[in-house]
Order: sequence, then C-alpha cells, then structure tokens
Amino acid sequence: MYKLAIIGSGDLGQLIAHHAINDRHYEVVGFFDDFKNAGEKVGLSKVIGSTREIFEKFSEGVFDKIMIGIGYNHFQYRKDWYNKLKARIPLGTIIHSSTYIDTTCKVGEGVFILPGCVLDTNVIIGDNVLLNTGTTIAHDSMVKANSFLSPRVAVAGFVSIGECCNIGINTTIIDNISITDFVQTGGGAVVVKNLQQPGLYIGVPARLKSKN
Repeated sequence: MYKLAIIGSGDLGQLIAHHAINDRHYEVVGFFDDFKNAGEKVGLSKVIGSTREIFEKFSEGVFDKIMIGIGYNHFQYRKDWYNKLKARIPLGTIIHSSTYIDTTCKVGEGVFILPGCVLDTNVIIGDNVLLNTGTTIAHDSMVKANSFLSPRVAVAGFVSIGECCNIGINTTIIDNISITDFVQTGGGAVVVKNLQQPGLYIGVPARLKSKN
C-alpha cells in the first residue's frame, strides 16, 4: 500500500485522511502544516513537518504520494501547490468505493471523490478536483482543474466548469452550459445560462451578486 502525505491538517486534510484509511486507499503517514509543530498529533495522524520540508521528505522516502488538503477559501494557494508538485511528486487520488464512474470517464491526478457520486459516460474530471458527497455529473461534461463541487450538485450533459470554481450545495446546472474560471454559486442556485464572468452567483435562476 502506498504511503500518503497530506498538505494541511485542517478539516479537508482530516477528511482526506479518513477516507484514505477507512476506504483502504493509502497508509497515511502524516500532514505537512506550517502552523503546527512536527510530531504533534492531529486527528487521525500527526504533523511530519512544514511545507518547506515536502521535497526533502519525499526524497528520503517518507511518503510515496501527496494530496492537497487546502480548501476552497484558498483556491490560489491550492492551485500554486498543485503547480509546484505535479512535475516532481506523484499526486494521490481517492475515489470512494461507493462512487459510480463509467468506464469512458477520465479522472485526473490528485482528485478526491467522496461517497455516492455518479459520473456518466465521457465525463472528464481535471487534476486536483474535489467532488463532494452525492454529486451527479451527466454525460459529456467536464470539470477543469482545482475546482470544488459541493454535496448534491447536479450537472446535466455537455456542461463545462472552469478552473478554481466552487459550486455550492444543491446547485443545478442545466445542459450545454459553460462556466468560466473562479466562479462560485450559492446553495440551491439554478444555472440556466453561461456564466462568463468570475464572481458569486446566487438564486433561481442564478444571477451575479458580486464580482471577484
């Protein structure tokens, strides 16, 4: 079993550790965290160093793969770490055993797919994407790198979701929609037209509330 390290020991880092262990994906060796001391026990594992030590620890064989436990409040920092790591350290991927993924789908590296998700034919999931519990993505749709889809998001066919998007809980996106990078939707939003400007969209139908 591969040894997994996680950047960040907060809520998302703990969630990754939980499913890595309980769904039998990886042995979790610990967290890299700049705000806690090495050796400190945090939840399901311990801190093994700061982010400055990641490449050194990898070269020493402390871990085999790494995942980024940095949440949607820090998308640019999450993306920066992905870019630093992707050519130098293998990224871990967790696809929960209860998820249905059609054989025609393509799933990138560093992806975290939580229980109960459904990915239909020809869906493409980019690197470092998180699909939260119960998300459904219909045929021929794409989620680009570094984006988050919250619980019970429903995506119809032929949809494209850009990079670093945060699609809120229970959002519904009808077919043939294109969403640009750095878009956030509020809970329960219904997207019925292309979202071409970064910002927060809320309501039914979804309308721009604030620009990034």
